[in-house]
Amino acid sequence: MIIRRLFAWQSLVLILASPAAAGRAQGKVETNKVTPPAKVTASAALSKEKASDKIVALRVEPAELVFSDRRESRRLLVVGRTTTGQERDLSRQAKLVLQGDTIKLESDGFLSPLKEGETRVRIQAEGLETEVPVHIRGLGETHPVTFVRDVMPILNKVGCTSGMCHGAAKGKNGFKLSLRGYDPGFDYQMLVHDVSGRRINRADPARSLMLAKPTQQVAHGGGLRFELDSRYYETLLQWISQGTPFGDPQASRVEKLEVLPHEILMQKPGLAQQMLVIAHYGDGASRDVTREAAFTSNTPTVAEVAADGYVTTLRKGEAAVLVRYEGKFVTVNVTALEERPGFEWVQLPVYNYIDQQVDAKLKKLKILPSELTSDAEFLRRVSLDLIGLPPAPEEVRTFLTDPTERRVKRSRWIDRVLARPEFVDHWAVKWGDLFRNNRNFVGDKGVWAYQEWIRKSIAENKPYDQWARELLTAQGSTFENPAANFFRIAKEAKVAMETTTQLFLGIRMVCTQCHDHPFEQWTQNQYFQMTAFFSAIGVKEGMDSQEEIVYRKRADTEVKHPKDGRVVKAKFLFGNSDDIPQEGDRREALVRWLTSKNNPYFARAVANRLWSYFLGRGIIEPVDDIRASNPPSNEPLLAALTKELTDHNFDLKHLMRSIVNSRTYQLSFRTNEWNREDEVNFSHAQPRRLPAETLFDTLSLATGTQFRFKDLPKGMRAQQFPDPVVGMGGFLDQFGRPPRQSVCECERRGDVSLIQALSLLNGSTVADAIADPEGRIAKLVMEKTPDKKLVEELYLAALSRPPEPKEFQLGLSYLTSGPNLAEKAQDLMWALVNSNAFLFNQ
Repeated sequence: MIIRRLFAWQSLVLILASPAAAGRAQGKVETNKVTPPAKVTASAALSKEKASDKIVALRVEPAELVFSDRRESRRLLVVGRTTTGQERDLSRQAKLVLQGDTIKLESDGFLSPLKEGETRVRIQAEGLETEVPVHIRGLGETHPVTFVRDVMPILNKVGCTSGMCHGAAKGKNGFKLSLRGYDPGFDYQMLVHDVSGRRINRADPARSLMLAKPTQQVAHGGGLRFELDSRYYETLLQWISQGTPFGDPQASRVEKLEVLPHEILMQKPGLAQQMLVIAHYGDGASRDVTREAAFTSNTPTVAEVAADGYVTTLRKGEAAVLVRYEGKFVTVNVTALEERPGFEWVQLPVYNYIDQQVDAKLKKLKILPSELTSDAEFLRRVSLDLIGLPPAPEEVRTFLTDPTERRVKRSRWIDRVLARPEFVDHWAVKWGDLFRNNRNFVGDKGVWAYQEWIRKSIAENKPYDQWARELLTAQGSTFENPAANFFRIAKEAKVAMETTTQLFLGIRMVCTQCHDHPFEQWTQNQYFQMTAFFSAIGVKEGMDSQEEIVYRKRADTEVKHPKDGRVVKAKFLFGNSDDIPQEGDRREALVRWLTSKNNPYFARAVANRLWSYFLGRGIIEPVDDIRASNPPSNEPLLAALTKELTDHNFDLKHLMRSIVNSRTYQLSFRTNEWNREDEVNFSHAQPRRLPAETLFDTLSLATGTQFRFKDLPKGMRAQQFPDPVVGMGGFLDQFGRPPRQSVCECERRGDVSLIQALSLLNGSTVADAIADPEGRIAKLVMEKTPDKKLVEELYLAALSRPPEPKEFQLGLSYLTSGPNLAEKAQDLMWALVNSNAFLFNQ
């Protein structure tokens, strides 16, 4: 049979019948027909480029300089604006002309004060010049060098606190510092008061090991860290000479880190941009800390960054530079465009705020979005995304012949499917995955109770913050209060904390159990502070078989730090922690903080997650890994989605409606010459392989068969199964159904594999469904359906669209090419089911 069908498939050439069908069936990109901009000759383009490169104005940041300490140094960013409004960094080629003797220019371009007064700096570049006022005051006042504000940044910059040096878990050569200096108090104690070391020599500061080793006056395993005549040496020497003052931790704490420019846009690769970093402190002071800040590019093949904050773009693309200073992080997006002569923005209709934010990014990147997808493709796409099922053939016919204006017609269909009971089935699968509903964790009775709680919450359109509150504060019997299964699955306090932060905040805290996060702000202390919120929760056996009880423990409720055994008090990751009870159940306080509209992660995490379900990737990807070094591809878009969610009191269905009503969601997957390489800016749809349960149910509907599973009623859809134990090891697992062992979205696989191809080609699931004597084909043949109608019905059932004219002729020819009509019809359905047009949502 398989040989006959392969021959039939080749003979039908269904997939390659026409260019339009090829794109739909294979999921491959196909160029949209867009109105082409006027052609530009090479010489005209070059002439236009030269004209647009001419600098016509200068802008300087900051607009003025203020010095109040002799140790301060500040630099200027010089920006040139071209005739077309584009900007280019001129900082390194600009000439600074000083007036008077109140300031001096250092070799690396920084300015530092010499005496009090008022002056101006003249900036000359590209034949233009401008001036910046300079104010110098308070130099006569005493400004002691302190550990918190002055010394700690040096230790961080030269690498003393890195994971490869003394910031390692066990330190280096008997000397331990906190990783990246997150604990200045501990570091001060180790440097100044630790009896096992002699790092400070107050009698002769210059002979302190703290100075002798990094300058290699004494053998140092870390090598030379700074020179004897450097600013760093002078600062440390002054600090020791002044008696090693610690400083006021509140006044010296960095409240805000400002990075200029806020965003970097290069019109072509090869250009560069100097960055400027300014720290704002608790006492109102500010300081240029560009020299001491740490810079990291997340995509160095696109943009590399030097230790002094000088960014150079290497090729077209997008990158993010993470700027770190004293526990504060700022991400600066870097975009390098390519020269695109002839590009002209063509404005498509804007349906809502989503399109406004997407268009703003596309216009800046010189990317034209694809055209709207066809009605048939939209109908299948939105139905699969919202209810996990394709439209029935009659629904397709009705929708395609409806003369109502397209946008109105589509919006009505969206409202209709959002109200269908299948919506509950589909989204119960997604939340069942995230909440890890699995009978291996919660028992045979518990799995049905937990699923019913999830389904009821979806049917009621329960606000998302209420979901979180009911789960995280649940207690009592897991049978009577199924939400308590959250703690039956995450029994240990550490597991409950890791699950909560990743699921509801998109923050992965796992690695901080053993050490501070190597690149992010989260620390080992914070890991155990957050764990303390769950330390009073216990789980014990109930009266009934497999029943368990979640309760508040009366003893053994303390969390101890593994390093020194001290009791760790509960504390939020950020924000005010004053109202946290340190005894008893602390979950209510946690939930108030977690679900607050002011929490910068809670609504943002779920908005990003929902977006990924409809567009194929998150604005932040992976969706459950939100961190400074993994910035969003479109921050204004994510901020707008987050705001809509909080403005509508965490109504998830409302946000879904907005997303699928947007033009962005309804774009075709076929690309044009301006967006064919775009994969992250949502300029066109991304074909997505159907999730396992959706694929299984779509196969059932297309073939008209009802599958049967052990202990379940015949015809029960895969999206109604309670957990992955049903049908384990079969078709659903082959197509990536998650085992529900973790809350990571990565458990569900959307890849395409050889075993999947073999299952579709020659597997019993597909073969039995097509040949079902009670299925669609058998009924159509028994009803003596005309051949033309039969071809159309099979296309509508399998692909949710009528056949293209050439496809129709080929299908009709094949059906009439032999005596066994049922067999031929089965072959045709088999070929359609094995096409990517069936396997993918596009």
